[in-house]
Amino acid sequence: MGPLAGLKIIEIESIGPGPFCGMMLADMGAEVIRVVRNAESVAKSAQSPVMLRGRRSVVLDLKSTEGKETLLQLCESADALIEGFRPGVMERLGLGPEICLGRNPRLVFGRMTGWGQEGPLAQAAGHDINYIALSGALHACGRAGQGPQAPLNLVGDFGGGAMMLAFGIVCALLETQRSGQGQVVDAAMVDGSALLMAMFHDFKHRGQFTHERGKHFIASGAHFYDCYETADGEHISIGAIEPQFYQLLINKAGLDPEQFADYGLGGKAFDPQHYDRLKEILRTVFKQKTQARWVEIMEGSDVCFAPVLSIWDAPNHPHNVARQTFVEIDGTVQPAPAPRFSRTPASVKQGLQGQHSDSTDLLAEWGKACRAEADTAPRHMRCDYSGLFEQ
Repeated sequence: MGPLAGLKIIEIESIGPGPFCGMMLADMGAEVIRVVRNAESVAKSAQSPVMLRGRRSVVLDLKSTEGKETLLQLCESADALIEGFRPGVMERLGLGPEICLGRNPRLVFGRMTGWGQEGPLAQAAGHDINYIALSGALHACGRAGQGPQAPLNLVGDFGGGAMMLAFGIVCALLETQRSGQGQVVDAAMVDGSALLMAMFHDFKHRGQFTHERGKHFIASGAHFYDCYETADGEHISIGAIEPQFYQLLINKAGLDPEQFADYGLGGKAFDPQHYDRLKEILRTVFKQKTQARWVEIMEGSDVCFAPVLSIWDAPNHPHNVARQTFVEIDGTVQPAPAPRFSRTPASVKQGLQGQHSDSTDLLAEWGKACRAEADTAPRHMRCDYSGLFEQ
C-alpha cells in the first residue's frame, strides 16, 4: 500500500537527513534498500528503530569491484538513489550520476549535502546549525536581547534537507514518467532552510520584520503568541493572532479588557511597544493555575491554545490517540507516517526485525520484478533487462 508502492529506491548509508528521507519514502510505500558498508553498520541499526524503519539493508563494499558492480546492477532496476556524501565522493568511487544513469537512463539520482554540489563552501564540513546560520534562518530564532537559539536540528537537517530531498525525488520521478529520462536532484540544506524563510522575506519586504531578534509578533515578540509557565512548572502555548481569537483569550483568561482589548494584532491601538508590558501581565495570570486547569479552560476553543508536551507525553494526548499520530512498532513508540491518504494509506511495512538481506537474493528479487515490469511498461519507460542478474 501507499502512494509510492511499486517504486524501488536505493539509499546509500548516511546519517541524519539521508535516513529520514529514506524513512519518509518507505513510509509512503516505496521499497527502499539501504546499502551499508559492513556488518557493524547492520548491528548499529538497532539503535535507530525509528529512522531506519520500513526498509531492508544489504552490505556492499563500494570500494571493491564486486561491490560497485552489485550497486550498478541494483541501479539498473531502481527508480531512484539517495546519497549523502560530500560532493565528488560518489564520482571518486566510480559511482557518480553519469555512471549510474549510464546503466539506467531513467534513474533519479538524489544528492543530500549541507552546502550543495558547488560553491565556495561545497567541500567544507558542517552541520545543521551552520547551514541555517548561513541561510538567515538561525539569526531569526531566539528571544529578544539574547543570542540565536538553534531550533533543534529540525530546520536544516529535516525540514530544509530531508523533506526537500524527498520532495525533489518525487518531483523528478513524476517528470520521468513524461520524459523517460532521469536526472540529478541537488538538495542542499542551506538552500532548503533559506526557502523555509519565504514568509519572513515577505514580512521584510513589507517592512514588518526587523533586524532585532525576537521582536516580530510570530517570533516570540508578542504577548498573544508565546509560551507561558503554569503553576506546576509546565508550559502552555498561546497563538491568538486574529482579533476574534484574541478577544476569546481575554475572556477565557479573565483579563482586564481595559488593559488588553485594543492591543491585539490589527487592534485600534496595536503597538509592539506594549508587548513586553502585556506579556508580564500574562505571565502572572498563567502562573496562577496548573497546566491541566488551563487545558480545562481553553483546550478545544478558538483561543489557539495547546499545552506544551514532551515527546514522552505527546503520544498520550487524547487528540493524538484518536488520530493515531503515534504508533508502537517492536516495542518502540514513534511518530506515524504523514501525511495521510484516503485511498492509498501509508504505513510502516516493518520494524528493524529481518532487515538484512543477502545481496544475491536481493539482486535476484529485484531482477525478477524488473523483468516483469519491463514487459508491461509503456515503451518509452522500458529498459533492457536481458541477461541482468544472471549468476
